[in-house]
Amino acid sequence: MSREIEPRANIQQAVPFFRVDDIERSVRFYVDGLGGEVLHHWSVDGKLRWCWIKLGDAALMLQEHSLTDSDGQHAACQRGAGVSISFQCRDALALYRAFCGRGLMPRRPFVGNGMWVTSLTDPDGYQLEFESFTDVAENIVHCKGQRFYGAILIEPGKHGAFAGVGLQVLDDGGEK
Repeated sequence: MSREIEPRANIQQAVPFFRVDDIERSVRFYVDGLGGEVLHHWSVDGKLRWCWIKLGDAALMLQEHSLTDSDGQHAACQRGAGVSISFQCRDALALYRAFCGRGLMPRRPFVGNGMWVTSLTDPDGYQLEFESFTDVAENIVHCKGQRFYGAILIEPGKHGAFAGVGLQVLDDGGEK
């Protein structure tokens, strides 16, 4: 008697699968830039074709996109369009500083939905967000000061513009 496994008990995790233009460039970005680790890979004739990269407790897969489809025609593909991956982290501000230290240019962190958020766009246009929960007020933007890290409170202005209305000091680069 065969017993089927309940789908929700069988599903373990969702792993984003990115089709990329240059897998070597993308692996360098995710491993050297973001600090990931290649756990699994598939190569053909010595050329990397696919890999599974671990980033902390998260993971993603990369595979080099073929420039032609099955009929030999140029395959048009706008990778990254409309895709955003949100990595839930312990400390998004620490990641922001680490990414800057590795020569990457993440977006300045801000507080939205009760979380610090910083983001990067990978070499193929995929939007990567790194978020951590905080008790800092909404619409705070992280700014690096000379002796401390501060945050500027912003609020919507006319026509969606934002205006600075105050300064909130965070203690010595950490989160409030």
